[in-house]
Amino acid sequence: MGGINMNKEEFIRENCPDRHGTNCSKWDILPTKYGDPDLISMWVADMDFKAPREVTEALRKKVDFGIYGYSLTPDSYYQSFIKWEKEQHGWEIQRDWIRFAPGVVTGIFWCMHMLTKPGDAAIINMPVYYPFHHAIEDIDRRLIYSELVNTGGIYTIDFEDFEKKVVDNDVKVFILCSPHNPVGRVWTEDELRRLLEICKKHHVTVISDEIHHDLIIGKHPHIPTASIDGGKYSDIIITLTAASKTFNLAGMKNSFVIIPGEDLRNQFDRLAVSLHEDTGNMLGYYAIEAAYTYGREWLDTVISIIRDNYEYALNRIQAELPKAILSPLEGTYLAWLDLSGYLGKAEESGMKDFVQEKARLAVDYGQWFGAGGNGFIRLNLATSPEWVEKAIDGLVKASQS
Repeated sequence: MGGINMNKEEFIRENCPDRHGTNCSKWDILPTKYGDPDLISMWVADMDFKAPREVTEALRKKVDFGIYGYSLTPDSYYQSFIKWEKEQHGWEIQRDWIRFAPGVVTGIFWCMHMLTKPGDAAIINMPVYYPFHHAIEDIDRRLIYSELVNTGGIYTIDFEDFEKKVVDNDVKVFILCSPHNPVGRVWTEDELRRLLEICKKHHVTVISDEIHHDLIIGKHPHIPTASIDGGKYSDIIITLTAASKTFNLAGMKNSFVIIPGEDLRNQFDRLAVSLHEDTGNMLGYYAIEAAYTYGREWLDTVISIIRDNYEYALNRIQAELPKAILSPLEGTYLAWLDLSGYLGKAEESGMKDFVQEKARLAVDYGQWFGAGGNGFIRLNLATSPEWVEKAIDGLVKASQS
């Protein structure tokens, strides 16, 4: 596969180029977003690794053909995804469950429009991926949150609080993040079942963002939400996922909306007609099919590098930043770091000075993720170990100044 018969060092040398000046958001937006082009970029969730070689070969073949007209969606595209989900996650998806969205976040916005009206309430578990907030508030829905319980960096769900908030606010939709961004949890089957029981009992539809589901760093496997108990709850679940995080293909703008329930599927089809948006990027189809067909060994190597990066960061933080807490990374490639022990009472105002001015990092700040995020930063570990080392060097230096 894809040239992965090599050690990790060789893989990094061949697949982790300098991205400056390539119009990539991660590095080239630093002057405008952070006001400093010289920071070490550890923020947005895309990888610094080239996609699998077969992806580039599939794209090159189509580009060499030279015609980019209207295109059908190949059935092999769907079959590659269906086969991947069955083999990797034990989830048997039917072809007629699958619908299109250009991105998972866009799909969440679409589903929120479909399932709610202005003034309706939707609930999320904070701290959580901040576009969830926007998908609720930006369309005049009420944002209700149940804060995750943080015990020494390990996060759990407060089910009693969650259910009370659902009932008290007549919640219509729950947007689930599984695995959870930014706290790195891979939810257990029991945790998911308890959430789904509450939602089914109170007639809440679940939008499940599972875009990081292939990126399992710890020991617990990802369990597709709609597969729990043989699909017992699938009629209330819309699952959104994509190859974009798994294989670094965000620019392809093709995502999967998986809807087992016929009623929800019919609603989505009516929405798609009104949007006149039901097919994706032609090149994206070829890239994604190649990734799902040939990309497993590439992904194994990347996950091994991410795991090494996390262990390196953890060991150094424990030894050299004893007042910081790095949460266990069960899933995603995003490390969640509590720096509040170094910020004191000036937690919010002192964060930018500590992280950008002293540590010289561009990160996602914890406060962006909502309640429970102040004092934290999120670090992208899907990069060369060189950048992780420099990032930790910067944080250690900042702690000493």
